[in-house]
Amino acid sequence: MNSLDHVDLNLLRVFNAIVEERSLTRAGQRLALSQPAVSYSLGRLRTLFDDPLFIRTRTGMQPTPIALELASIVGRALETVREALRYAESFDPAISTRTFRLSLSDAGELAYLPPICEALHRLAPRVKLRVEPLPLAEIEEALRASRLDFAIGNLPVLTSRTRHRLLFDETYVCMTRKRRDLPRGRGIELAAFVNELHVQISSVEHSHHALEDVFRSQGIGRNIALELPHFVALPSVLAVTDYFATLPRRLAQIFARDGRFQIYDLPVQLPQASVTMHWHENFDHDEGNVWLRELMTDIVRRFDERPSK
Repeated sequence: MNSLDHVDLNLLRVFNAIVEERSLTRAGQRLALSQPAVSYSLGRLRTLFDDPLFIRTRTGMQPTPIALELASIVGRALETVREALRYAESFDPAISTRTFRLSLSDAGELAYLPPICEALHRLAPRVKLRVEPLPLAEIEEALRASRLDFAIGNLPVLTSRTRHRLLFDETYVCMTRKRRDLPRGRGIELAAFVNELHVQISSVEHSHHALEDVFRSQGIGRNIALELPHFVALPSVLAVTDYFATLPRRLAQIFARDGRFQIYDLPVQLPQASVTMHWHENFDHDEGNVWLRELMTDIVRRFDERPSK
């Protein structure tokens, strides 16, 4: 068994270069190594893995089946090492190639991902953002293990376990497509609200579960015509039906920008949902984490100042 302590990790760089270049000469040029040095490294790799790894053919060095299996593993390992080394560098958003991982609900993706990406494209064009929505039970460990940099949402169970920042307190409204028989004004009577057909969003977000609990506790039984697991399809459904949907105010404002929908205050008192951003204490002073933290905070908190179309 080969111990990591006795393996030269530079051999993996040589392996990766040969896989991608299919030539010892071009691999050497890419790594600033002579061809004899590359050949020597290939010999060590063959001994390490007990396999020829590459066969010389007229079209270049062709990988063996084992080499093909190793290629993706080695590629991921090298990317992980590069990512780790970036933490040791001074963070400059204009040139950084760092990857950040963010957990968002589907409502968060719809509301905040576009302006976040616009800002990154403008201010940090080489930074990568990977959205990885995780079950609530996995988020704390993912933050601790650096598999996740941030989580944004209504996540009250995490506030005592992670570093966090309150972004805003969300309220809920109901929305339906505009039509002549609708009540005028911003409010709707409870009787009219209950009489309508409704869409229920069965999201994993804590606040949506709390919403359903409040309706039940007040004895408000809605006539559910459609259940959806997320908000993505909601505007398309509402546009062709008379259904009502209860949803976060900010998301309703986005959907209603084209003038198709009417938004009403709910005829029932619902608790506000605190939307917070979470990260791990190990990255309190990490330059990249701090920079993106402040950027996303500014974007999310300034949401209500964005002009309607």
